[in-house]
Amino acid sequence: MYRTAIEKLYDWKESRYRKPLIIEGARQVGKTWLMKEFGANAYKDTVYINFDSNDTMRALFEPDLDTSRLIEGMEIYSGKKIIPGGTLLILDEVQEVPKALTSLKYFCENMPQIHIMCAGSLLGIALHEGTSFPVGKVDFLRLQPLSFREFLMATEGERFAELIERKDFNMMKPFRGKYTDALKRYYFVGGMPEAVQSFSENRDYAEVREIQKRILNAYEQDFLKHAPLEIVPKIRMVWNSIPSQLAKENRKFIYGLVREGGRAKDFETAIMWLSDCGLIHKISRINAPKLPLKAYEDLRAFKMYMLDVGLLGCMAGLGQRVLIDGSDVFTEFKGALTEQYVCQQLKTLSGIDIYYYTNNRGACEIDFVISDGSRAIPVEVKAEINLRAKSLKTYMEKFSPEISIRISMADFKESDGLTDVPLYAVECVREIMEE
Repeated sequence: MYRTAIEKLYDWKESRYRKPLIIEGARQVGKTWLMKEFGANAYKDTVYINFDSNDTMRALFEPDLDTSRLIEGMEIYSGKKIIPGGTLLILDEVQEVPKALTSLKYFCENMPQIHIMCAGSLLGIALHEGTSFPVGKVDFLRLQPLSFREFLMATEGERFAELIERKDFNMMKPFRGKYTDALKRYYFVGGMPEAVQSFSENRDYAEVREIQKRILNAYEQDFLKHAPLEIVPKIRMVWNSIPSQLAKENRKFIYGLVREGGRAKDFETAIMWLSDCGLIHKISRINAPKLPLKAYEDLRAFKMYMLDVGLLGCMAGLGQRVLIDGSDVFTEFKGALTEQYVCQQLKTLSGIDIYYYTNNRGACEIDFVISDGSRAIPVEVKAEINLRAKSLKTYMEKFSPEISIRISMADFKESDGLTDVPLYAVECVREIMEE
């Protein structure tokens, strides 16, 4: 299974300014596999140490953070020599030993020749709990579930994925049906690596659903095991409300759907916990599409998406029939799957800030407003070929953006500052922005 993030790891390895790398991401998005795969292909040897329930490592890091002593201890533990530049040192579930996180500062300063890569399914929580963290002394990479292009590579072959990478819309057009069918399958399977691998090998939708149910159950267990007990019920209520939040025509998060009479102060800690775990994407409203978008963020209004479209479908109880009933998959669930899918693909594009816009009266709503720091670009999402977009027209007349993007099942087209992008080619948005 190919992950495009591995190219970023090669860049990291060759960088003159390389620092210990922390890979963030939710449980079961493939962090451990990616590190091991990279180590096997890019280094002579790999030393892999899992810190979960590892009393030996906890004891090793307890006395002090002398880097020479720590390296010697990890060599003894692994039975391997850690050679500068020749060995990749992988520290997995590193949040379980907070002092190991702190030690990354000293490895950066005293032993920059040692190539260190870390990951952990709850790293985001650890970094927000006051851990003495080496700000400025580490590099970060966030790993998401497989994108649609990666899914194509795993299930349909590289050629179809290459056309998206090349932004070759003329060649994609004759194969529109192939891409549409693959997109329906992606809506069901999603991008969790275990689910994609199972589907690639067996094409068994029932097996995929069982895998997704196991993943969702594992997340529920994490709530109980790692979250403060007093907020566990609130985390569950927020988590379980996501399908109903997205089923609304206006997908703004409503606290009253979590619990009758619910207010922000009741659930904001639970929402932050889910976000820090990487389980949700919280997309805030902006009240004006001006740069920097962060300065115009309305902290009171936001939309919430899950990390994966397949998990959303599983949680909502959508059956396999949506795959075989024509194009129903694109209209079922009131477009929620489509917005979830687009958000998920945009999140795989590095260096892109994502918000949404509504005017004060709520009469004009733009599904997403994205920025690379140089301009604000409205993105309208349509679940079908229907291209009527009253809000986008109103937005364009008022703000005159340099470029606007409309994502739908229609073919690629550029006209009067408006670019139509097929749903199956959302990952081309970055190249379109750069052009």
